[in-house]
Amino acid sequence: MRLSRTLTPITIGLLLKGEHRGADEGRRSWARRFQAAFDRGFERMRVGYVALLTTLMKRRFIVPIAVISILGLGVAMFLMVGRDFFPIIDGGQIQLHVRAPAGTRIETTERIFQAVENKIRDGVILVALKDGHAPTANYIRQLREVLPAAFPEDVFYFQPADIVTQILNFGLPAQIDVRTVGYDRMTNLHVAEELRRRMAAIPGVVDAHLQQEVYAPAFYATIDRARAQQLGLNANTVATNVNISLSSSEQVSPNFWTDPKSGIPYYLAVQTPEPRVASLNDLANTPVSSAVTAAGALIPGLLSNVATFKRDTVPTNSNQTNIQPVYEVYASIEGRDLGGVAADINKIVTELQSQLSPGNTIQVVGQIQSMKDSFHNLGIGLLFAAVFVYLLMVINYQNFGDPFVVILALPITFCGILTMLFITGTTLNVPSLMGAIMAVGVASANSILLVTFAREQQLAGKPASEAAIDAGRTRIRPVLMTAAAMIVGMIPMAIGGAGDEQNAVLARAVIGGLLFATPTTLLVVPYLFAKLRKCNDGKPAQGVFERQV
Repeated sequence: MRLSRTLTPITIGLLLKGEHRGADEGRRSWARRFQAAFDRGFERMRVGYVALLTTLMKRRFIVPIAVISILGLGVAMFLMVGRDFFPIIDGGQIQLHVRAPAGTRIETTERIFQAVENKIRDGVILVALKDGHAPTANYIRQLREVLPAAFPEDVFYFQPADIVTQILNFGLPAQIDVRTVGYDRMTNLHVAEELRRRMAAIPGVVDAHLQQEVYAPAFYATIDRARAQQLGLNANTVATNVNISLSSSEQVSPNFWTDPKSGIPYYLAVQTPEPRVASLNDLANTPVSSAVTAAGALIPGLLSNVATFKRDTVPTNSNQTNIQPVYEVYASIEGRDLGGVAADINKIVTELQSQLSPGNTIQVVGQIQSMKDSFHNLGIGLLFAAVFVYLLMVINYQNFGDPFVVILALPITFCGILTMLFITGTTLNVPSLMGAIMAVGVASANSILLVTFAREQQLAGKPASEAAIDAGRTRIRPVLMTAAAMIVGMIPMAIGGAGDEQNAVLARAVIGGLLFATPTTLLVVPYLFAKLRKCNDGKPAQGVFERQV
């Protein structure tokens, strides 16, 4: 604003200082010839525009019908364009998470990972994310099809590899997190598994999985306390011996040996070699203690003498929120907008909530909650901004009618934004809403420019329709220059590339809004001004800010 009132006038003065007319009019340079040709073409366009505007003033039903049609188009686009928190960023990286069956040994897991890497490299899929690579989502889509088919016993899901998406997820490894919270573990786990099954069936949902591993294989040893007592044993002695055999004595009775030369202490641990406990029979023969008979003979105490074994499962990890147990279902989106998926998930959550015990809940967090909060806050901000801008114009114009003309033209700008987003396959998200704010600002400025001039003409004594036509004729050049400069400047950003999706969305929203807002400013705004100000024809100027012409 300060530059427009200081630097710009000085620069214009310097540029116009060397302007000469008359003497060298016949010897024009190519730049002047081009300018003259452009001016002639622009003048012909201006004449056509004035004729069109005059026709619209006379035929009063054309503009209302056109506006209603455009608003109907905007409603249809809003229902079809979809919603997201932020656009998906193509960072040129893939982060694949492979979960082997619970309880798999490290050496077996290593072989599984090597086989997965070989499958990726075997020529069926070539993952070479270098400059000029195809969209990363294409590689991920192919991997989702091939890897589960080749390794059905393993679980595959993709986590965000780019830093932008990781930040947007607020530390979560997926876009969607639906969790059961409460102390009723069994019921909550059952509901979480049903959530995972139903979410996996939703179109557009991929990589749906239960984050907690709750079915790791385990052996349970049930101690016969009466038999153990006969052998002089108890549960603590048996458990301690088994723990030392399998996990070393470091955990139950740590011993240290200090090197006399260096003074460094080392753990001295006792443990059964792993090859000697490779089967359930080996585990059953684990010595737990020895009993002495009356004759002084030693009776070896084996684990199988005092315990029976059974197979079962055990959770390998546990999560909590606010000290309450949590089971989390993670999922990602592919080929669909987050808003549509969120609506389907909310239906499932509503159905399953009734199955939980009192005090237990289902929470939908992740990007769904972030998107909901952001859209709510942006909507409130836009509403208050529109109200405050309207009130500011009321103070400036000293009436409620002229600002109303500017406000009425803004819905068509939003229709243009939604239409451009639909054409380019872009969803309504936070960056596109920021672009909408920019487009609305430019559209409002152009409309104010035209309304102000028309108002001055009417205050000078002209009828409202004639004042509106004069305003359109005079202001068409600055309006077109402002819109064209913004559109042309946004085109490179709108084309974008890998990693530029956020900026591209913003630019597309600005371009779409201005493509609709500019004709609205030049055709609809004069029409509205003429109709709403017609009752003021012939009245004297009133108001503090009205100039006497």
